[in-house]
Amino acid sequence: MSRVIQFREALREAMSEEMRRDPRVFLMGEEVAEYDGAYKVSQGMLAEFGPERVIDTPIAELGFAGIGVGAAMNGLRPIIEFMTFNFSLVAIDQVINSAAKMMSMSGGQYSVPIVFRGPTGNAGMLSSQHSQNFENWYANTPGLKVVVPSNPYDAKGLLKTAIRDDDPVIFMESELMYGDKGEVPEEEYLIPLGVAKVTRTGTDVTVVSFGKMMKVAHAAADEAAKEGISVEVIDLRTVRPIDYKTVVESVKKTNRLVVVEEAWPLAAISSEIAYHVQRHAFDYLDAPIHRINSMDVPLPYAPTLIEAILPNPKRTLEAIKAVTYRK
Repeated sequence: MSRVIQFREALREAMSEEMRRDPRVFLMGEEVAEYDGAYKVSQGMLAEFGPERVIDTPIAELGFAGIGVGAAMNGLRPIIEFMTFNFSLVAIDQVINSAAKMMSMSGGQYSVPIVFRGPTGNAGMLSSQHSQNFENWYANTPGLKVVVPSNPYDAKGLLKTAIRDDDPVIFMESELMYGDKGEVPEEEYLIPLGVAKVTRTGTDVTVVSFGKMMKVAHAAADEAAKEGISVEVIDLRTVRPIDYKTVVESVKKTNRLVVVEEAWPLAAISSEIAYHVQRHAFDYLDAPIHRINSMDVPLPYAPTLIEAILPNPKRTLEAIKAVTYRK
């Protein structure tokens, strides 16, 4: 049986179910307890699990991220919520130098089963310090896994898997998606990390994306269909590890590739996808690979400028038509 719930509710269900299943799991971060979460993701969890397992912290990301890493090394399974991943930069030493490296530096003696989660990217008129994408930063770090769900169903299944993982997981959401609704089963389910999903089948061009840019990809595919272009859409779901096989097999069928990503263009996830496809499917390509990224500037405050700078269906459709040689 399925029901329609919000993205934030899917995340809450994932955390609550795992906390009921495993007493080692706890949630810690700014405003997660008394205030029910900055975006109401943890609403009601303090009442159910109490202040020892739903823990409010000071505005001190480096400190509570470090507490989480230490707790994970000592057998607990923390969920550390950053109010936004922009603030994770304050804690980047604990995330990258401690959590990601501990297994290797201890010669396999310590695993760090911790989830760092929170929103990423454009948050709607919050300007440049609150609207950045760091998926590629974290995905470039050995020892981390990086998850970016695009819908409530994936959010729940992937978060439950992340909480059970024995390695540190970066779990990136979006303020603009917390109210999105989708069908989520009542029955328990898990979604494995590192497995992409074909969300629309097609024959003329492959469009790859993840996170909230999946909305852009599907909107462009809908418009392309009106012009007789059959678009296959792939949701990566995780950007470390990346499911290269699903992407390559799709390109071998469609012979064309467009990658849509919210982040800046230099050293982006889309760059890695483009390299891997040309390396392993070059002979199948009938057109240059196109990437749609945010323009290479800090995101401004004005909504008109935000719209001009971020990827959108119009720019994506233009890329689809370019690779399929349609005017």
